[in-house]
Amino acid sequence: MVQKITHHCQGTCSRQIDIDIEEGIVRNVAFTGGCHGNTQGVAALVRGMKVEEVIARLEGIDCHGKGTSCPDQLARALKNAR
Repeated sequence: MVQKITHHCQGTCSRQIDIDIEEGIVRNVAFTGGCHGNTQGVAALVRGMKVEEVIARLEGIDCHGKGTSCPDQLARALKNAR
C-alpha cells in the first residue's frame, strides 16, 4: 500500500512536497516551487531509497542561513510521517 504525504514547506522557496512511500521506500517525490533543477535532482536521487537513509542524509542541510532547505524539508516531512 502506498502512503501519500503532502508537506507544506516553511522557510524555503519550494511551497510543497508530495511524497509516495511504499514499504519504507521512497517511490516518488515532487516539489512545487523552488529551484526546479535542484529539486528535480534531489527527487531523482532519493527515489528508491529507504526513508531512514533519506532522513539521515538530508536532515539539517541549510540554505543561505535560513535554518532549513528544500532537502531538509523533505527529511522533516519523512520524519513526521513515521
